[in-house]
Amino acid sequence: MNIQKLEEIKKTTLELYPALAKSEYKMHEKEVRVVLRNCDIIDPEKIDHYIARDGYFGLHNAYAMKSNEVIDVMKRSGLRGRGGGGFPTGIKWEFAYNNVSDKKYIICNADEGDPGAFMDRSILEKDPHSVIEGMIIAGYSIQADTGYVYVRAEYPLAAERLQMAINAANELGILGENLDGNGFNFTIEIRLGAGAFVCGEETALIASIEGERGMSRIKPPYPAESGLFGKPTIINNVETLSNVPGILRNGYKWFRSYGTEKSPGTKVFALAGKIRNGGLVEVPMGITLGEIINEIGNGVSKKRTFKAVLTGGPSGGCLSTQHLNESVDFDNLVRLGSMMGSGGMIVLDDHDCMVDIAKFYLEFSVDESCGKCTPCREGTVQLYKLLEKISNGKAHLKDLEKLKELALNVKESSLCGLGTTAPNPILSTLENFYDEYLEHINEHRCRSSVCKGLISEYIITDKCTGCTLCAIRCPQQCISGSRKEQHIIDSSLCIKCGECFASCNFDAIITK
Repeated sequence: MNIQKLEEIKKTTLELYPALAKSEYKMHEKEVRVVLRNCDIIDPEKIDHYIARDGYFGLHNAYAMKSNEVIDVMKRSGLRGRGGGGFPTGIKWEFAYNNVSDKKYIICNADEGDPGAFMDRSILEKDPHSVIEGMIIAGYSIQADTGYVYVRAEYPLAAERLQMAINAANELGILGENLDGNGFNFTIEIRLGAGAFVCGEETALIASIEGERGMSRIKPPYPAESGLFGKPTIINNVETLSNVPGILRNGYKWFRSYGTEKSPGTKVFALAGKIRNGGLVEVPMGITLGEIINEIGNGVSKKRTFKAVLTGGPSGGCLSTQHLNESVDFDNLVRLGSMMGSGGMIVLDDHDCMVDIAKFYLEFSVDESCGKCTPCREGTVQLYKLLEKISNGKAHLKDLEKLKELALNVKESSLCGLGTTAPNPILSTLENFYDEYLEHINEHRCRSSVCKGLISEYIITDKCTGCTLCAIRCPQQCISGSRKEQHIIDSSLCIKCGECFASCNFDAIITK
């Protein structure tokens, strides 16, 4: 499609829908929306709305350049992969460009598996054309003619709207044959994943598209050299590709005007957990954790105390109050023992036990391990058993030494990113919340009253106001009492699930 046609569609659509010309919707003044600029403004099922917001103008600019010139712009922008690794996007594309082949592929990784993360889902549901435009530009850069979007089947609306967007792009000639007037062809197909977390790793994802079990492969060779069906392949996640159109439309200097020198641009986070204002936020790199949590997220409940924030999901680490003034960027989070990940940010308060949190996320990694390599398959299981031992009050101090040693071994010797990052929640909680581990072992006490093995019974004190909330939440119906009167727990029926403790707003429930 030529520029005249794009300008015509833009003009006509803005005349019909003048509200499309307004600036992006933001939750907070410290937000900067680049990837989310169209979300909640355009109708994602109408390609005209996307074009009215300068959609596909970046692609037109790319066609005015040579492939290597587009790659040079991406390198100058400093865009790093938003899927977790943070590898420079332009350099990755250059690797594939330099590998001569009769066939090359572009893959969009939309297999968003982190608990609490929903960034990719929202982009695909609310602005699918930004991903398509980014994929076409990537395809033109490395001279690939086929693209795949690997999206989890649990996202039916995202897959549906993405297919509608692909169909609309085909109808307008944005996808198809001879797109640049010089013989460049590009098509996009959708592949549904079955929700395996390991398929977020690029070689496991490739195996799944090829019809094999999703299991990681030894590298090298890297996908840019030998990827899908043995051909050079570029894999970028949804957010990475959604950044590309803006860079080609506005220039790399515009992109670098946000963020830091080594981590330019913005990052989308799914702010969740014990936070008052949760949801998607897009902020410039370099912002502090405290600004995101306390200003944009409005902190934790007034009756609770902030304890930690987990960044990077199961692959990340838990940071404490002493880290709230630390900047959020790729390198600094790694330095602190965590990572950016895809953008999950889970806030924890004083009702959360850090030993239990480490155990929860490790259990997830155990379940999601493909089992190919021994360190991950066996090591994570043994780590989980050690954490269970600690949470049940049956561990000794020497078990902490075993825990750290084994965690480091798994981290250093696993085949893929799932295994190498699975110990991060353990290592970070050992570093930042060591006193809680000692309490579990030496005092047989869980300060947050979460670990059932360390609780003999729950008791309701005279602080009880008789609000009845604990009785309503109790799955065993073992709490009795009249409204506005002190309640009683029948210990013979109690299963120590902790629902009453978690729901009490008056700190009237204690453990013994």
